[in-house]
Amino acid sequence: MKYLLLTLAVGASVMASPLAKQAKGVGLVAIPADKAAVRKLIDHPTNKLTPEKIELGKKLYFDPRLSKSGLISCNFCHNLGEGGDDGVAAAIGHGWTANPHHLNSPTVYNAVFAQKQFWDGRSPDLEDQAKGPTLAPPEMAATKEYISKVVNSMPEYVAEFKKAYGKDVKIDFISITDTIGLFERTLVTPSRFDDYLNGDEKALSKAEKAGLKTFMDLGCTSCHTGIAIGGGMQGFAITANYKYENVGDFKGDANGLVKTPTLRNVTQTAPYFHNGTVWDLQAAIKEMGRIQLGLNVSDKDAASVETFLKALEGRKPKVDYPMLPASTENTPKPNVN
Repeated sequence: MKYLLLTLAVGASVMASPLAKQAKGVGLVAIPADKAAVRKLIDHPTNKLTPEKIELGKKLYFDPRLSKSGLISCNFCHNLGEGGDDGVAAAIGHGWTANPHHLNSPTVYNAVFAQKQFWDGRSPDLEDQAKGPTLAPPEMAATKEYISKVVNSMPEYVAEFKKAYGKDVKIDFISITDTIGLFERTLVTPSRFDDYLNGDEKALSKAEKAGLKTFMDLGCTSCHTGIAIGGGMQGFAITANYKYENVGDFKGDANGLVKTPTLRNVTQTAPYFHNGTVWDLQAAIKEMGRIQLGLNVSDKDAASVETFLKALEGRKPKVDYPMLPASTENTPKPNVN
C-alpha cells in the first residue's frame, strides 16, 4: 500500500497541467532535469566532451593573449559574471572599436541550443562561431598563425592539449577554437520555467503562469520556441518598420532573415535587438508586438509577459576564474595598435 501511494504521489507530481501542456503544444521545450539528458543534448557529435577538454576550453575562453592586443578574451564580450554578454549597445573590440555594423553581442549562455550562430546565422555551431571573433579586425584582431603560436609557446597549454586529446594532437587554430566551443557548450542555465515544464506545478507563481499564458496568447511563440526559446532564423519587422532600423547597416542574411535571440536570462541581457537600441524590457516587448505580430501590446500585457520572462532567469553553472599558464620568451608580444 505504501508503495502504491508513493507511486501515485510521484505520478501526480509530474503530471503536466493544462497550461504546461499548452506551452509544450506551441513548441516550448524544457531543459531536462536529468543531467545525463542535458549532456546528451549539448555534447559534440564527434568531439565528445570530457573534463579535460572543458577545463582547457575554459582557460582559452578567458585568455586575453589570444587577441592581438593581449587585452581581449572571449569573456570580454561574453561576460560570464553577468548575462553572458557585454551590456553595451554595440560590441567593442580592438583599439576600442565599436562594431562597424553596430551589432550587439548576444549571450553565450544557452547558445548551444540555438540552431545557428551570429545574427545572420552564418555559423552552424559554437566551434565554428569561435573562429570569427578571434580573427575579426574590430574584435580580437588576431591571425590563425598568431593564436597557434601563442598557445604552442606555453608548455602548460601543450601538456593540457595532449592530456585532453592524446600525444599526437595537432595544436592549431582549429583545435584551439574547437576547444573553446566545447567549453561554451556547457554554459546551460536551467530555470524555474524548466522546473515547471518538467512537472513542478509550484515552480511558477500565479502571476508568472498568467504571464506565460499572455506570452502564448499574443503569439510570441511564433518565433520564440524550442529549448532555446529562440535561436532560429526569422523574418524581422514583418508587420511594421523597426523604430531603429537605421542604426547600423545590418539587414539579416541573404534572405533578410535574422536569428531570433534566446529569451533565457533576457532580464540580464539589455540592451535588446541586433543593434542594441532598446534598454527597457517592456518597451522591447511592445516593439516586438508591433513589428512582428501587428499588435498594439498594452501596458498590462507587456508587464505580464515581463513577469513570465523573469522566470527564465536561470541557475548559472559555477565558473571559477582559471589560473592561466605563464607566458614564455617565445610567446608573441601584444600589439595594441
